[in-house]
Amino acid sequence: MKILIAFLIFLTLAAIGSAVRLWRVKKRLSEMTGALRDVRDGNGNRRLLAGPSEPIAPLAYEMNEIVRAYEDRLAQFRQTAETNKRLMTSLSHDVRTPLTTLIGYLDAAQKGIVTGKEREEYIETARRKAYDLKAYIDVLFDWFKLNSDEFVMEIVPVEAGELTRNILIDWIPIFESQGIAVEIDIAEESVPAALDSGSYTRILNNLIQNLVSHSRADRVEARLSKRDDCFEFTLSDNGVGIAKEALDQVFNRLYTRDPADSERGSGLGLSIARQLTGKMGGRISAESRVGEGTSFTLAFPLIRSEALRR
Repeated sequence: MKILIAFLIFLTLAAIGSAVRLWRVKKRLSEMTGALRDVRDGNGNRRLLAGPSEPIAPLAYEMNEIVRAYEDRLAQFRQTAETNKRLMTSLSHDVRTPLTTLIGYLDAAQKGIVTGKEREEYIETARRKAYDLKAYIDVLFDWFKLNSDEFVMEIVPVEAGELTRNILIDWIPIFESQGIAVEIDIAEESVPAALDSGSYTRILNNLIQNLVSHSRADRVEARLSKRDDCFEFTLSDNGVGIAKEALDQVFNRLYTRDPADSERGSGLGLSIARQLTGKMGGRISAESRVGEGTSFTLAFPLIRSEALRR
C-alpha cells in the first residue's frame, strides 16, 4: 500500500512538473511570437533570449540567426535602393547635360551658324561628346547587369599577357590624341590565368578611362609581371594624384573626386572594376601621392600552363 501511495505521489509530482514545463514552454513560445512580431514591424534589434538548458534554446538561437541574416539583407537592400536612387538622380544631369550640348553643336553645324574650319571643330567636338556619352551609358549598363540575377561569368583559362596587350593596343590612339606618352612592359613568358575575358577587359578599360578623364597625366606606364603564384598588372601615371582621404573611397559606389565637376562621370567605373576583380578571385589596390601620380594594381592567381592547351 505504501508503495502504491508513493507511486501515485510520484506520478502526481511528475504530472505537475510536466505541466509547469509545458506552461513555461508555452510562455516562451508566446514571447518568441511577440519578438518575431516586433521584428516584422521593423524592430531589427529584437533578439530571443534562452538559457542553454532550456528545451527551446536551439530554436531561439536559430531564429536569432534568421533575424540577423534578414536584417543584413534588408540593410543591403536599403543601401542598394539608396544607391539606385542617387544614380537615377544624377542620371538627369549626367545624360541630359552632355546630350543637350551635343545637340547644340550639331544644330549649329547643320543650320550654318558656324562654317568652314569652325564647323569642322564643332562636328569633332560633337563626336567626342557622343563617345563620352556612350561610355557613360556602357558603365550604367554594366552596373545594372552586375547587380542583377542575370549576371554570369565564363571563367576559362586564358593567356593574360596576350589579352592585356590587345586591350592596351586599342587605347594607344587615345593616349596619342591626349598627348600622353605610354610605356608598356608585358612579360614575354606565358602568363596563364583563369579569367572572364570580357570582365577583365572591362576592368582595364575602366582603369584607363579613369586615368584619361581625371589624372591630367602626360606619361603612363602599364606593366604586367609574374609574382610567385599570381600575375600583377600595374597602371601608373604622373598626374595630379589623389589625396589620402579620397584614396580610401575611390572604389566606393558613386564616389567622385569633385562633385561640382560636370565632367565627373558616373562614379561607378572603379566600383565595377573592384566587383569584377573580386568575382574572379583577384584583388585590386591603389596608391597615390598628390602632385606625383597614381598607381592601380591588379593581381590574379596563375594556373598551370597545361590548362591553356585543353
